[in-house]
Amino acid sequence: MTETRRVIMVTDGDVYAAKAIAYAAKQVGGRCISQSKGNPTFLTGPEIVKLIMKTPYDPVFVMFDDCGLLEEGPGEKALLYVAKHPQIEVLGVIAVAAKTHGSEWTNIDVSIDRDGLISEYGVDKSGIREYEVGKMTGDTVYCLDTLDVPIIVGIGDIGKMARKDSVDHGSPITMKAVELILERSGMADERKRETKDINLS
Repeated sequence: MTETRRVIMVTDGDVYAAKAIAYAAKQVGGRCISQSKGNPTFLTGPEIVKLIMKTPYDPVFVMFDDCGLLEEGPGEKALLYVAKHPQIEVLGVIAVAAKTHGSEWTNIDVSIDRDGLISEYGVDKSGIREYEVGKMTGDTVYCLDTLDVPIIVGIGDIGKMARKDSVDHGSPITMKAVELILERSGMADERKRETKDINLS
């Protein structure tokens, strides 16, 4: 049987995002591909898949960043390759809002604002709710509508949002997005069962 890895994709890769994602991965017992950070992404899709397949635990968190380049930049090219790879199961995408040079946007399933409230509306870079339902502007989001993924969660600038998502505060917005993805995928229930089995043994 071909080995697969379950992945959570994040459309940001700057230093703040890297810290928040590394923190979140540790909290849920997953792994963060730290080499995927960058502004923009410098690893290719095949290189990222190799790193993912070397990780011992799921979920695997991977960052992708276009650094404001319009349409399909290096981050999105890598994201598309990883998302469509036969050994990768995408659990969900954390779509990060940004002020882009153009009108790059994506449909989202839900968003989480900087106060931690789940909404059907999009959010801006500061994590403030916008006025359009199911739509959000971002940097590395141009290709997301072409993917068949279980859930896309929109949030503001990860690790920032007026320090409300700072790692010093436990990155609560990022953590809520991760927990939402794990719940939707059924992985949260798996972890509860594993913890129960450990406690009973």
